[in-house]
Amino acid sequence: MNAQILINQSLRETRVARIENNELVEFFVERKKDRSFVGNIYKGRVARVLPGMQAAFVEITLPKAGFLYAGNVYDPTRDSVDPEVASEDPEGTAPASDDSTKNISELVREGESVLVQVIKEPLGSKGARLTGYLSIPGRFLVYLPNSKHLGVSRRIEDPAERERLKKIVTKNRPTQGGFIVRTVAEGAGEKHLKDDMDYLVRSWGSIKKAAEKQKGPGLIYSELDLATRMIRDRVSEDVERILVNDLDLFKRVTKFVQNFLPRFKKRIEIHDKKTPLFDLFGIETEIARSLGRKVWLKSGGYIVIDETEALTTVDVNSGRFVGTRNFEDTILQTNMEAVKEIAYQIRLRNLGGIIVLDFIDMEKSQHRERIYETLMTELRKDPVKTNVLPISELGLIEMTRKRTQESLRQKLMSPCSYCDGRGFVKSKETLASQIVRDCLKEAELSRGQQPSHLAIYCHPQIASFFAEEDRDAVDYLEKETGLRLVVKADPNLHLEEYEIFSKES
Repeated sequence: MNAQILINQSLRETRVARIENNELVEFFVERKKDRSFVGNIYKGRVARVLPGMQAAFVEITLPKAGFLYAGNVYDPTRDSVDPEVASEDPEGTAPASDDSTKNISELVREGESVLVQVIKEPLGSKGARLTGYLSIPGRFLVYLPNSKHLGVSRRIEDPAERERLKKIVTKNRPTQGGFIVRTVAEGAGEKHLKDDMDYLVRSWGSIKKAAEKQKGPGLIYSELDLATRMIRDRVSEDVERILVNDLDLFKRVTKFVQNFLPRFKKRIEIHDKKTPLFDLFGIETEIARSLGRKVWLKSGGYIVIDETEALTTVDVNSGRFVGTRNFEDTILQTNMEAVKEIAYQIRLRNLGGIIVLDFIDMEKSQHRERIYETLMTELRKDPVKTNVLPISELGLIEMTRKRTQESLRQKLMSPCSYCDGRGFVKSKETLASQIVRDCLKEAELSRGQQPSHLAIYCHPQIASFFAEEDRDAVDYLEKETGLRLVVKADPNLHLEEYEIFSKES
């Protein structure tokens, strides 16, 4: 697999794209005004304890208080890694805790200071999700200062390599803390692992000193910016080059690589051509495609992706594809093409949480099994952890994907001011009927005032509808109310907005 990382920096934002075999597979954007909080460590103050929810709100100087579950509160009497650390670990290797979590009231008190780390971004009306079990990521290792756990990424499958890495970490580990060996450590020498370990232990020492000096709530440790974070987490031997479009950023990235990944220094290049970096590689076109609701398949079928607050649904349709053999083979061929595109779109769009995939119904169990196995194969390319249930008799697959940040759509788009994010607006017929009902109500309420006419102020499209297509409604209202009806167009009104006034002559 040939991979490239493109880093594009502009006045307000940094964008990073990862290309594999000339295909965009990951895209990230970070704006200066809303940098990611995930990974940041804060000294917080417990603002409120909620025994009924087994949780507490913690002030950490963000606009909304963070949310800390009882199972995420660091408990020195519990020699384990809490469930959130286990599920949020990017390599999926940390063990879940036991069931001995104490009541939240026994763990924290209002006004108490706590050291916490953000594990999920604030999303919508929800504050950041916090944990007291801190983890500090390095190039090859993740340091867990509050745990004795030692794990190796499940993506490193060779038993001999796993054992070799464990022995190196065990030999050099400090007396305090645990480690998780990351996927990129496969094949790394003892010196690289020890250097990474020393760097993480020093970082933890600096964090502790900063926390002691900090009197009130405040930021103690900030995660790397997007460009350096992506190089730390995504650069591996398969990355042939790293292209950067900005000279200052190029110097900063080069310095970071020289300090932590010196063998990759020669792979960093400055992009100085007239054609913008992302245009040169067709990234802008692919991003625009990834924001669409409908994605066409080469055969003529298509998938429809709908994101909601609770879950994401992906629907597979045969579209224009009619096949060349029998009906069952046509369905299988469409689903096979769709499953690869779905896995690709999930990764590219950074979809998270609950995802439901609705494939075209397949009668043969072997066909359903083939679709499931193909999906699992494609998802192994995704560095983000997923859990997938077997395909059901209805052709549905339910899965979850770790969500710590907004999806690409949430990051780059805002809800439509017309439909308020619904995706639809009321039809002209529906609005006309609604206006007629409200006019009858207004006429009844103003009967004692003896008005001479009703004035309707509405969007030009609705005014035209009354004038050209629904004159019967105007005649009906004038007959029922005994009042003259005046319809006036107001281009400043939303399509669904209107105002009705009863007036005297």
